[in-house]
Formats: sequence, C-alpha cells, structure tokens
Amino acid sequence: MSIKEFITSIPVNKVGIKDILGFEKSPANLLVAALTLLFLAFFVIGVGIYLVHGHHAYGVTRQHPWGLLIAVYIFFVVSSTGLCIVGSLGDVFGFKDYEMISKRAIFGSIVTILGGFAVIAFEIGHPFRMMIYNVVSPGLTSAIWWMGTLYGLYLTFMIIEFVFLLKGDMKKAKAFGLTGLLVGLAAHSNLGSVFGFLNARPISNGVYYPTYFILTAFITGIFIAFIMMGFRYKLNFPEEIKKMLQGFAKIQGLLVSILIFFVSWKLLTDMYGGMPNRADVAHHILGSWTFWAEVILVMLIPLLVVLKDYGRSPVLMFWVSLSGMVGIFFMRYNLVHDTQLKPLQMMKTREYMLPPEWVHYFPSTTEMMISLGGLGIVLLLYYVGTKVFNLDADAH
Repeated sequence: MSIKEFITSIPVNKVGIKDILGFEKSPANLLVAALTLLFLAFFVIGVGIYLVHGHHAYGVTRQHPWGLLIAVYIFFVVSSTGLCIVGSLGDVFGFKDYEMISKRAIFGSIVTILGGFAVIAFEIGHPFRMMIYNVVSPGLTSAIWWMGTLYGLYLTFMIIEFVFLLKGDMKKAKAFGLTGLLVGLAAHSNLGSVFGFLNARPISNGVYYPTYFILTAFITGIFIAFIMMGFRYKLNFPEEIKKMLQGFAKIQGLLVSILIFFVSWKLLTDMYGGMPNRADVAHHILGSWTFWAEVILVMLIPLLVVLKDYGRSPVLMFWVSLSGMVGIFFMRYNLVHDTQLKPLQMMKTREYMLPPEWVHYFPSTTEMMISLGGLGIVLLLYYVGTKVFNLDADAH
C-alpha cells in the first residue's frame, strides 16, 4: 500500500464550517466557545508583541531567566504524557474497562503537546534554527537536547498509534502505542532531569524530579480524563463509563497518596540540617500561597473526595478534576519559580548596596496572553478533532 493510499484509508468525517459551528448552544458550550476565541485572540496579540519587542516583552530577567512560558510548556507536555498513560491502559496493556477512552486520550495527548510546542516556540527565540541544529549539531550531553528529540519522536509515535486506532488495527496500535509510551516516559523523566541536573540550584538538584514528573503526569492525565468524559456525556454518564471513572478515581486516590508522601519527604530532606540555598528556600516555599493552592487543589481535596465514596460520584470527581487542573498549573509554576528564588550572586557588588534578597518575578501581560493562547489552541484542536474523528470506542 502506498503512502497516499494509506492516508486516504484513514476514517474521517466530512465536516465543514457549518458542522464546526453546529454545536449545542448550551450556556456551558457557549462559555467554552467564547473563551476559546478570546484565548486565540490573546495568542495572536501576544505573539505580535513578542515579534516586535522580543524577550523585552516578558517579565524574565538574568536573575529569573525561566518564566511563565516555561511553566505552561511543562503544564502541557505533562498533560500529554499523562493522557498517553491513560490511553495506554486499554490499547497497550489490555485493561478492557479503559478501552473506551483510548482514542480520546491519545488524541488529547497529541493536541496538548502541540499546544506546548506552540507556547515554547516563542520562548526559545529561534525555533527553526533550533530544529536545524538539533539535527546537524546534536548536543548529546545536553538534557534539553534529549528532551526536544525525545518529544519529537514521542509525538510521531502518538500520531501513528492514533491512526491505527482509527483504522481498528489494534495489533499495530499496540506496538506503536507501547513504543510511544516508553519514549514519552523517557522524554518526560528527562524533562525532570533538566531541573535535577541544576548543580547550582540545590533545591532542585537530585533524582527527585525525574520520578516526580512521571507520577504527576499520571495524576494530570486522570484529571483530564474526567473532564473529557464529563463534557462528552454532559455529566450524564452511562453505566460502563461510570465503572471506568470509578476505577480511575481509585487509581487517583492511590497516586495522590503517593504524591503526598513524595512532597512531604522532599520538603523534610530539604529543610533537615539547614543546608544553605536549600533549607532557606524550602522554608520560603512553605510560606507561599501558591504552594498551598497546589497542596489543597491537587492533593487534599481529591484524596478526601475519593475516600468519601471510593469514586462512586463521577460528577463530583469532574468538578474536583477541574479545580485539580488549576492546582496542576500552580504546581508547574511553583516548580519553575521556586527553582530560581535564591540569587546565585549573594555578595554586594557596590559598597552601599544591600545584600541580594529573594528573586522576585511576575509574568508580563504578553506572557499571560501567549499562555492562555496555548490553552485556546488545545481547546480548538480538540473540538475540531471530535468533529473530524470518531473518538468513541464503539465507532471504528
């Protein structure tokens, strides 16, 4: 079979502008549509400002070179890896209860990583030059080079797996899905190593983040699974979907419990012994409201809700997942910001200068617009995908 024949054999629905605009005009749908268009407008404006002013349009400085766009990129690629794990439960590992979400989750993993790429493209400065020199001059000792390369391979395998899922060829979908999952996990743990390799930043340095990233990816994927299925069935879940979501809720309870264990020991080991540049940063983090927003929204509320009825209330878990994704954003923002809290230069450079204090950073309006624009891109791509492709398990 030629490449052209293979592509034309992919089952897609013929849709036009009328079909795209033909959604049910409920208040929730209209709100999401309006927000999507607003976010896309923000993206265009933000990119325009960036193209005119460059990085001067951002709130980053030499002391705080990683800003909101890095955090949002991590937010999207973590979501992508989490959805890949969720989708793999059915078509790769053969758990029958979770096959109903495989296509939807794998497609979600594709659109979220595309959203992440759209955001990071306007942070790295020269994305096309990066792609060229990524091939002709690879930095094999660079964690960031491996991150970009592995995520490129991961996206390729996810697209191929999704195509075979659409065609109903489960044998090939399983093979490419397993390969994509392994590459995605490697890419994601490698993303954690970008922070773990920071020898000058003791608060991040070590083996914690490469494993923590995988755990939080799975948690994020389950949150998004509840949100996807909630919108798909308008919170009126069939019995088989309720059974699947109850299973996800129980898994979420276990994962969140492990996350609480991870975070608790991370902070304890950071503070123990009063190590400079680690203990003082950990104490500062504990006094941050964004840290407690992460703890309450991602850890405490989901765990209490799961323990309440062991996931028998999928509607409640839907709302918990929406708030949980807000907490996941704070988790990614804290990860980037907290790493850079302590100035690397602690000595006075002039006689009457005060000693350096904590590094302060607040995202610029341009950063916020591009970040929200990334969310708009994801929402638009996912919505169009639900029209073009049959994402339900019973539609091949």
